[in-house]
Amino acid sequence: MDLFSKLPDPVISHILSFFPTTKEAARTSVLAKRWRNLFAFVPNLDLDDSVFLDPQEGKREKEGILQSFMSFVDRVLALQGDSPIKKFSLNVKTGIDPSCVDHWICNVLRRGVTHLDLFIEIGEEYSLPREISVSKTLVELKTGYGVDLYSWDDDIFLPMLKTLVLDTVGFGRGQFQTLLPACPALEELMLLNMVWRDRNEVFSSSSLKKLKITSEEGCLGTFSFDTPNLVFLDYYDLVADDYPLVNLQNLEEAGLSLALTQDRLGQSLSVWNLIHGKRNVKILHLSAVAFEMLSLCCSEAMPAFKNLTLLNIKTVMIQGWQAMPLLLRSCTNLETLYLGGLLHTVTERCGYVCDCISRKNKGRFLKSCHVKKIQIQDFRGTPREMGMIKHFLDYLPSLKEMVIVAEENEATFFEIPKWLDIIEDTLKHYNETSRCNVFFRVHAFLYWKWTRQ
Repeated sequence: MDLFSKLPDPVISHILSFFPTTKEAARTSVLAKRWRNLFAFVPNLDLDDSVFLDPQEGKREKEGILQSFMSFVDRVLALQGDSPIKKFSLNVKTGIDPSCVDHWICNVLRRGVTHLDLFIEIGEEYSLPREISVSKTLVELKTGYGVDLYSWDDDIFLPMLKTLVLDTVGFGRGQFQTLLPACPALEELMLLNMVWRDRNEVFSSSSLKKLKITSEEGCLGTFSFDTPNLVFLDYYDLVADDYPLVNLQNLEEAGLSLALTQDRLGQSLSVWNLIHGKRNVKILHLSAVAFEMLSLCCSEAMPAFKNLTLLNIKTVMIQGWQAMPLLLRSCTNLETLYLGGLLHTVTERCGYVCDCISRKNKGRFLKSCHVKKIQIQDFRGTPREMGMIKHFLDYLPSLKEMVIVAEENEATFFEIPKWLDIIEDTLKHYNETSRCNVFFRVHAFLYWKWTRQ
């Protein structure tokens, strides 16, 4: 303690800033009388009522316990006075006075806070103070869980905001359309568990580089992306009626996970514009439904993915591979292919990339494919899968590595006596007679590797 007591106050405050929560920093006040108030001068405040209250059954309902938390926050902010603050994180639940929350947020905004994490569940929808929407210092805003933006008007302007994360946040009708233009420096946007209020939505931003959207509610008419500098897109939503504008010319990585309800089966053709707009992508992840819709909307022609080097497809047994031949042929520079499984519904068209159907030209789409690595997930050890593995090894001319990962959660053939030994011997034989190195993982602690001599 003698060494620490000689340190200047700013250095001690800097050390305390490395504690994960403000409560833990506050506990250091017992070390020395001089430290009692220093914890309050850290540049980052992390206030979580559940941590402060030490989660115990029934403790939250004890008389005065929540008031003690609110008094603690008031004391910390009062001790800080007008000193600058970098980050303010607040996580509170039912029982906390909304007017206190407003006061705390406005306090740090006046002091030039740059990073705000606000997750507030106080038993009713809490509307974020309008002061946030006109902050000239805010660089990052993360908020959600029972929060809405209804109090924000058309005067929104966040000139420094670069990162915005909204999780289960309520919007008024038309309000979202005013948000993006009000954030001219925005680079990263995450909209999680969205409920769309308007029939037509347009994402228009020249600064945006990363965008993630998840939604399973609402019924969209049209959905447009006017984001020419976007490099990363993760899009999970119900299929819209149409995608009239898809400006994604600099996109490098994209994940497409579409939800399709029975009443929207006829909208599969609308996905063509969305797929075509991603033609410059380098890394593409497709969910099982997205891959099925690709089969429906691109049955005759497929956009040319000339820059695509990694393709990750989640496949399921109840869906066909009729899109696979055209998709592989359109990816002229594809190097890595991840398959969520080999088992699928047999269709007339899938036979050009697999051996499901005996035909003269089977595998002809594989011969022109330049894939160097394949990873196969959810391997069940069936004879049909073994046949497909041999088929890939025989027809893919550039294949150098194959990784096979066994299914862990569903029924497999591995329980059949000595079947696992047969699979091992067969894969080892494939490895010895092909140009490819084979890796086989049954589970996390059993990993087999054979390397050609």
